Amino acid sequence: MSQAPSLRLNLSASLASVTVALVLVGLKLWALSATSALSVAASLADSAMDLMVSLGAMAALIYAARPADEDHAFGHSSAEDLAALGQSLFILISAGIIGWAAVARLLNPADQPLREEWQGMAVMAVSVTLTLGLVLWQGRVARRTGSRVVAADRLHYLGDLVPNVGAIISLWASARLGLGQIDSIVALGAAGILVIGALRIGKGAWDALMDRAAEPEVIEGIGEIARTWPGVHGFHDLKTRTAGSKVFVNLHIELDGAQSLRQAHDIGAGLRRAILAAYPQADVIIHKDVAGDEAHPPASAPPADG
Repeated sequence: MSQAPSLRLNLSASLASVTVALVLVGLKLWALSATSALSVAASLADSAMDLMVSLGAMAALIYAARPADEDHAFGHSSAEDLAALGQSLFILISAGIIGWAAVARLLNPADQPLREEWQGMAVMAVSVTLTLGLVLWQGRVARRTGSRVVAADRLHYLGDLVPNVGAIISLWASARLGLGQIDSIVALGAAGILVIGALRIGKGAWDALMDRAAEPEVIEGIGEIARTWPGVHGFHDLKTRTAGSKVFVNLHIELDGAQSLRQAHDIGAGLRRAILAAYPQADVIIHKDVAGDEAHPPASAPPADG
């Protein structure tokens, strides 16, 4: 997928994230005032944090989409990785706070009774529905564009589903059974899910910032295209690195030294188009060498003028 459609998809997911977060904050504020439920208060705080993170993610996506300039010859896509790394750290901190609060509530259950549980359950049911729709859309966008920012933002809301369902169960248990600690147990499970997901997102962002190579199947796929391309007698020095949702490819191909410059150019241009068709997020640079020549001949002084 080209850059413009990818940007539109990423921004649509980000805008949906901000909109859903705003709606959820408003709904949960009302539910908290109606029920005085700690589980709703925790969910409200989580949605408020999601709103801040989603706004930051949108800013990162817009900045990352800026074209290359004199100071950033390879573009600004690493802003996505910086944002994703920051989000993963934020998720880890949030998971720690949620886990700590859950343990504290288990050890010291709240004395204040809940009220208007059914109204709170209705609000949380709406929250689950909106969050589920957002997660499904963000997952589709992340798969098509490869954006780590969208994937990290999706993780926030995916982690919200369990506490929101837990809040519904807690309110129901309080209304029907007089139990008020079930949501703390569910919150501990949600915290564990958040930690695992945050570590995965953080590792991907860190690897990209450290210029880690593309996935092995991508490298092998590019090599297979070059290996079978008409007019290419071989290739070497296939190097890749990732930055945000982009993959930078540097490739040396070996061509017949007796052919014209136009023929060599056409072979290289066709190969580049084929790689871009297979990997739309790639940025490809192809160097042309003469087949049979030494790949990196030693430097020699130019002949002296007679």
